[in-house]
Amino acid sequence: MSKKDREEETDCGCLALADKKTQLWRPRPWCVFLLNDDYTTMDFVVKVLRSVFGRSLEEAEAIMMKVHREGRGLAGVYPLDIAESLAAETMDKARAAGFPLRCEVKIQGGK
Repeated sequence: MSKKDREEETDCGCLALADKKTQLWRPRPWCVFLLNDDYTTMDFVVKVLRSVFGRSLEEAEAIMMKVHREGRGLAGVYPLDIAESLAAETMDKARAAGFPLRCEVKIQGGK
């Protein structure tokens, strides 16, 4: 079989090898947790959960209460690069507002 016989045109006009197996890998899920502290206000935590993580008011309030009662709350699960970006954005907003709010990024299922 020649190389030309193994090639087929895709919808976008690109050439792909027809007999070559392609494996797609899903990125491993990473959790972004917000950590409790004695200074960051509950209102600010809700605001961050809504603006950075796109949570509804009800979700944001439930997560904020979990942070308050249990010491940390899950803000969301994302691929690593997105999780790190959202955590950094959250901490940047907190610093700009004068709060020591911190985030933790951990692999899903990790301790």
